[in-house]
Order: sequence, then C-alpha cells, then structure tokens
Amino acid sequence: MANKSKSAKKRVRQDVKRRLRNKSAISALKTKLKAYKASLANGSENKDELLRKVISAYDKAASKGIIHKRNAARNVSRISKLS
Repeated sequence: MANKSKSAKKRVRQDVKRRLRNKSAISALKTKLKAYKASLANGSENKDELLRKVISAYDKAASKGIIHKRNAARNVSRISKLS
C-alpha cells in the first residue's frame, strides 16, 4: 500500500470511510429488496409500499454514486416486472 506520502495516507483514510458507508448503503438496499420479495411470496397487502421503498432506495444509491445509474435502472425494471 502506498503510505509514504501524507496525501497517500489521507487517501487511504478516505477510502476506508467511503467503503464502509457504501457497504452499509448496499446492505440496506439488499435488505429492502429481500423484504419486498418475501412480501411477494407471501401475498402481503403492503407489497406496493415496499416496492416504492425499494425503488426509492435504488434511486438514492444511484444519485449518491454508490451504484451506477444504469445498474439502478436495470434492477428497478426487473423488480417492477415481478409484481
């Protein structure tokens, strides 16, 4: 790892913070998706609300640069087809 210069050390610290923040956001996104798929399997009444939450989470992740915008669009499209 390039830790020789002061700027390289700072970059490593920034990368760690960003990686943890992104990992948390992606994990939350997957949890919402799993809850939506479970509601589809159970025939739950609140599946429309969960779908809106999943789509919103994908859009937020794309706008923050956590996932690519085309990745979000593709996944939202696939999720929408499920219902």
